[in-house]
Amino acid sequence: MPVPVSQMWTVASYVLRQKLAGRKQYPLVLMLEPLFRCNLACAGCGKIQYPAHILKKDLTPEECFRAVEECGAPMVSIPGGEPLMHPQIGEIIEGLVARKKYIYLCTNALLLKEKIDLFKPSKYLTFSVHLDGQREEHDLAVCREGGYDIAVDAVKEALKRGFRVTTNTTLFDGANPKSVRAFFDEMMELGVEGMMLSPGYSYDKAPDQKHFLGRARTRRMFRAILSNRKKEWQFNLSPLFLEFLMGKRTYPCTPWGMPTYNIFGWQKPCYLLQDGYAETFAELLATTEWSNYGTESGNPACANCMVHSGYEASAVNATFSSLGGFLATVKGTLFSQYGDEEALRMLDEPQAAVHPLVQIAPTTESQSLQETRA
Repeated sequence: MPVPVSQMWTVASYVLRQKLAGRKQYPLVLMLEPLFRCNLACAGCGKIQYPAHILKKDLTPEECFRAVEECGAPMVSIPGGEPLMHPQIGEIIEGLVARKKYIYLCTNALLLKEKIDLFKPSKYLTFSVHLDGQREEHDLAVCREGGYDIAVDAVKEALKRGFRVTTNTTLFDGANPKSVRAFFDEMMELGVEGMMLSPGYSYDKAPDQKHFLGRARTRRMFRAILSNRKKEWQFNLSPLFLEFLMGKRTYPCTPWGMPTYNIFGWQKPCYLLQDGYAETFAELLATTEWSNYGTESGNPACANCMVHSGYEASAVNATFSSLGGFLATVKGTLFSQYGDEEALRMLDEPQAAVHPLVQIAPTTESQSLQETRA
């Protein structure tokens, strides 16, 4: 099983309670960003493009706990930046475990071996290690040679100590489906619990704007990758979300399903877009014009988005919205090979050359930042 039964039961019972209460907008995962600074400068990420005085800021443990309690979601994902650079990350994790939240600490793992003694193995804590494919592909994606080897070494250490470990992979235009499938084999041999996948999203601040996928290319690429699946591959994602990526299903975006809290407050409308901030979670739900977002809205910023943070919650909601959705999830869990002859042929198609390794420098103190509260 890619996740413990206790976690599946916690999430399922939580969603059912929301359904029985008649709530249409409810959070599934809190995206808690305790800082923006990072020890990598990936060309596809805009987080470190903030000016230096913003990158120096951290959420306090008390602010993190307040956001978690205010939101009420059963799961907490801690991205960044690089969370292991937070001076109180051990205290934050300890407090969330005490609150019995299922935590995915998202890390590039460059500091994991150094910081691992800050944590204790728990069913509530998972290290979600950022690995964007095999060695060459990952190092190109994160703009650092040797990054893959450091991360894999850290994964081995965490597994040896009894921690839950998953991988988190973002795929961009030009990804080689055959290589991605070989990467899945490597991760299963390594012993990780499961794998998360998502197409990249075009952050406005990202230095590289050329390699983000459109929807048609996303579906085609994931069809090639995820069809004719090996039984041993374990994904820490809803089967219906994987079918969505393959083009087998369509869903509206549910940006409230994975709300974001960071140093500016509750980010409108989601982890990927910044259209102002709210002071409280209740204010976020009440004042965000949700109809202005998602592919069905016509918003050009949402036109090509198929990202996990927007659509995983949609897939989970579909599972519990009808008997058909539940049975489709069971079928996708038990019979997930998805035989497809055309997808097999796609694997042998010639691939475009991978873009060269580029190191992007952080922004300088002189660059300005404008944030709004609305």
